[in-house]
Amino acid sequence: MSADGRTVVGRVVSPLLVGRDEEMARLVAAVRRPPAVAVVTGEAGIGKTRLVAEMAARPELAGRRILAGTCRRIREPFPLGPIVEALRDTGPALAEAGLSRVAGALRPLLPELEDVLPPAPQPLGDRLAERHRIFRGLAEVCAALGPAVLVVEDAHWADGQTLEFLDYLLSAPPPALSVVVTYRGEDAGPDLRLVSARPAAEVTRERIELAPLDVARTRELAQAILEADRITDELAAYLCERGSGVPLAVQELLALLRQRGTLAWRHGRWARRTVAELDVPVRVRDSVLERVARLSDGARAVAEAAAVLMTGVPQSVLLDAARGGTPDGLDEAVESGLIAERGGGFGFRHVLAAQAVYEEIPAARRRDLHGRAADAVRHLDRVPLGVLAHHLRESGRVREWVDVAVRAAEQAMELRDDAEAFRLLDGVLRDAELGPVRRAELTVRLGEAAFELLHVPDLRPVFARALDADLPRRLRAELRFRLGLHLDSVGLDPHEKWATVRESVEDLDGRPDLAAWAMLALGMPTEPTGLAVAERARWMDRAVATVPRIEEPAQRQFVLGKAAMARLITGDPRWTGLRDRLRAAPAEIDSRRANAFYSLGLAAGYAGHHELARDSLRTALSIGTEVDPTGGIAYRSRAGLLLVSYLRGEWDGLADAAPEVLDGLSDRTERMFAEAVAACLDVATGSRPDAVARLREVGAMAMPGDGMLLGIIVEAWLRPATANGEAAAALADTAAHVELWESRGMWAVGVRAVPALVGAMIAADRTGAARELTARYTARLDGLDAPLAGCALPYARGLLAAAEDGGGRRAAAEFATAARAYDGLPAPYEAARVREHAAGALRGVDAPAASALLAEAAAAFGALGAHRDLDRAAGTARRWGIDVGARPAARRGPRGYGGALSPREREVAELAATGLTNRDIAGRLFVSPKTVEKHLASALRKLGLRSRAALAAHLAEGPDAATG
Repeated sequence: MSADGRTVVGRVVSPLLVGRDEEMARLVAAVRRPPAVAVVTGEAGIGKTRLVAEMAARPELAGRRILAGTCRRIREPFPLGPIVEALRDTGPALAEAGLSRVAGALRPLLPELEDVLPPAPQPLGDRLAERHRIFRGLAEVCAALGPAVLVVEDAHWADGQTLEFLDYLLSAPPPALSVVVTYRGEDAGPDLRLVSARPAAEVTRERIELAPLDVARTRELAQAILEADRITDELAAYLCERGSGVPLAVQELLALLRQRGTLAWRHGRWARRTVAELDVPVRVRDSVLERVARLSDGARAVAEAAAVLMTGVPQSVLLDAARGGTPDGLDEAVESGLIAERGGGFGFRHVLAAQAVYEEIPAARRRDLHGRAADAVRHLDRVPLGVLAHHLRESGRVREWVDVAVRAAEQAMELRDDAEAFRLLDGVLRDAELGPVRRAELTVRLGEAAFELLHVPDLRPVFARALDADLPRRLRAELRFRLGLHLDSVGLDPHEKWATVRESVEDLDGRPDLAAWAMLALGMPTEPTGLAVAERARWMDRAVATVPRIEEPAQRQFVLGKAAMARLITGDPRWTGLRDRLRAAPAEIDSRRANAFYSLGLAAGYAGHHELARDSLRTALSIGTEVDPTGGIAYRSRAGLLLVSYLRGEWDGLADAAPEVLDGLSDRTERMFAEAVAACLDVATGSRPDAVARLREVGAMAMPGDGMLLGIIVEAWLRPATANGEAAAALADTAAHVELWESRGMWAVGVRAVPALVGAMIAADRTGAARELTARYTARLDGLDAPLAGCALPYARGLLAAAEDGGGRRAAAEFATAARAYDGLPAPYEAARVREHAAGALRGVDAPAASALLAEAAAAFGALGAHRDLDRAAGTARRWGIDVGARPAARRGPRGYGGALSPREREVAELAATGLTNRDIAGRLFVSPKTVEKHLASALRKLGLRSRAALAAHLAEGPDAATG
């Protein structure tokens, strides 16, 4: 007892780390081998924080900077909170770092570093791009700090952006950085587990799961706390059993036993008085509550206020929040071991203890304490809006809560923390009474935040409640437009979606950016709006007319690109004017500009403008890579380039490139292009028996939305079916695909499949239908810009002529016209097939010319690697008694390089040897970091090396060093 009668607990926390020698050794060893990631897991109170704290003080880590941040249970509308906390005091170390302009993007997050950060770069106008640039800036700062350990504690409470950043960082970490992440295993979601499960190959990995202490370790812990050489076996067993081997629970039990005076010093060791007197509950809750009950009124008030505040706060804030709390009471709470001071703030030593106290406070007093806490935190230099909103809500001060929560949501959206903005706004809209206009405005903001998220609930009831009121015309229009976007993004009721967008567009005159967006949606031929072709065209024209009123250059470019796409795939010659306007626009690094060139390039490829397609998609890839090398637009551009390479006959290495692109695409729709390329190659090479089945799957993905791809799929589907005598069934299976692109006016891209359709119809004894189809496309395409029409229609007419008796020369002339047109695109695969048909048509009238055409076709098939077609042409040649040369070795799939490096492995190895990270290499080679990791690991294995340093030394030996 102290002189004033208070109970003094004495030491509460062990001065030594007990029972974790092996875990500490593993942790230190991992951290000393950067780049590294170490994960420390275990239940609450098991000692994760203590282990990491002891690690930071180890002499083996001297010279390494410790950067520590903790995830909070009560979140702020401030993304990347623990990362910001870890870096905000690093200004002196960064003063001479020479950071790039990218690091200037961190100014809104780290105002404490404004003196050392470069000027803020120009906004990108795209949330994902902005986020990626922030990730790049944070990674650069981490690298600039030299040897360092980034500690992220309690990651089970991490916000989504923190997890995304850790995933980004660990895919290509700075070479001198180690990352330590702690979390409760039982509370960890799959996203958190994945972060630590898939770092780059060069990253040292360690996972440490802290188990409960056994009796022997519990004895050591108790003896250290009691400063005793020995405790009885019975007391050690009791503490282990009652505390379940959890160090926090053991500490609490010992503190309570000492407060009760039920520990006895007997025969030179500590013992319990009697079992009956010491019926202490298991674990923490009752122990903590009994200790709090033994405090004076002033100290108990401080403890209750600390439990309500939940996080550490300055002394003045804690005392202001504590009803009846005094400085003496705070001193007593600290002496009791319940409250601790860390970094100038006071709070419970452990969140479990705070929670136990909080749950015991009567509801009325709890509301009062929340109100006092709200008033107290307002006096902080930087008011934590999330904490303030939480306390206001719990105190019942609804009007104030709404105002602060909305401010917090706005702050979150400014900082691109859309998930936190959504959470705050969703709570306000669901639980607060709001005026009609205010509710509608906040619902619009909720829709904006939801649009940026991957997974959101069905918000139709929230929108319906807002719309069920008399609202200003423009506000109602924007509300309905946001509802339409929500329905689209979550795949709900397409009919309601398009009706909603159509109803909104006329009243969006005050928001030309949104109006043009809505018009694009209604006019785009690829969208299943149910509108007639002429009406779609009118909406697209209106969208183009709206462009001059849009303020943001990048948004204007986005609209121009989408409108150019619509006009290209419908053969509207006015697309060239939109292309020229897009090319002349400011060359901003913005994902919307990248998307514009992507749309232009993709549509150009489908329409047969192959050169324009490649150039535009390369531009999109260049911009997209600058915005985010691993982002969606960059990978979509790569997928588009795969498709254009297939159409242009640039097949060498294409089969290996498709999986690399697929590796970076998660969305099912985005994967269509790469999947289609792989399946079409399989059909041509004959390397997979399920190739047509794969085409069916891709075709199902493209229905009923993106009809542009269907012409390519139908063409590749029908050719083998016709050859196998299954033309009638294949025509029936593809009829819906043909009807889709025709009903939307996409004749300019659908004509690609007309030769295959005509050939199948002739094989199915439907020559009349084949003639009608050819005539229909000829009439529909008259006057349109459709390069494929000059190829496909003479090809189709040649097939019809060849089916007639005596039509050989006429067929050959049509085929010759088609072949020259295909050569001009270029489209060598189609040109080779046409020449093969021309050879068949001329065989009876000009055998030498027929033989020359067949040999030319066979050579083209061989150069492409189209072995199914080459085998067919070679079989014809044998029957004709001519030699078309030996079949070249198959090029489908990875070549066998034995112990030597493949060209791609050599390329990756040479770049890695220069010190580039996997992410850097991925950006240069337009592949995913995972693909780089795979090739690098293979190269190291073949060369018998274990590190990048050894690889650099090996390659430095000479130009032949990488051959194995």
